[in-house]
Amino acid sequence: MVKRFVIVAGNIGSGKTSLATLVAQRLGWRAYYESVDDNPYLADFYANMRKWSFHLQIFFLGHRAELHRQIAALPESVIQDRSIYEDRHIFAQALYDMGMMAKRDFDAYVRLYDMIVAHLPIPSLLIYLQASVPTLARRIRMRGRAMESGISEDYLARLNDLYKAWMDGFNLCPVLTIPADDLDFVNSAAHLDIICTRILDRLQGKEEVVLKP
Repeated sequence: MVKRFVIVAGNIGSGKTSLATLVAQRLGWRAYYESVDDNPYLADFYANMRKWSFHLQIFFLGHRAELHRQIAALPESVIQDRSIYEDRHIFAQALYDMGMMAKRDFDAYVRLYDMIVAHLPIPSLLIYLQASVPTLARRIRMRGRAMESGISEDYLARLNDLYKAWMDGFNLCPVLTIPADDLDFVNSAAHLDIICTRILDRLQGKEEVVLKP
């Protein structure tokens, strides 16, 4: 068996955790999930984003780099919910653009990120869950997490723009784009089958296409 390291990327509410779980079950892989429970800066960050944004992103950078290396060293195939790359190109970038992180802090963060990522193993595949703002907002409301109650549609739209820019220039590994508005992989076994088939196709080198139900 060839070991695969697959990353699921996408905006808040796009379905990353659900997809990672279902694909791992279907393909016999191991799933790794984003963890916030062990982040000592998260509560401070939500209380004062401008003061704690740099500390939060530095913690995430070290945490995700360590996890990335651990996953890459495992003998079995793994699918991971959220990547170290999104921390830099989506969330740290958004904080800087919104004036929540000073330029000197952002520049220092980017230099450290570039140095760390240059030495990380490259994933086998990145799955990008592409979803519209109405879909993201509806799913966030449905799951009812207290810490997500203040997320605005404007912020989701800002993140979607950053995801598009990042994906337009992404060439680190093969990409599979999944239209999360149209493919209901949680409730439709047929849609999950389509996704799993295309994941295996991309891992075998077949060309990228945007999936359709």
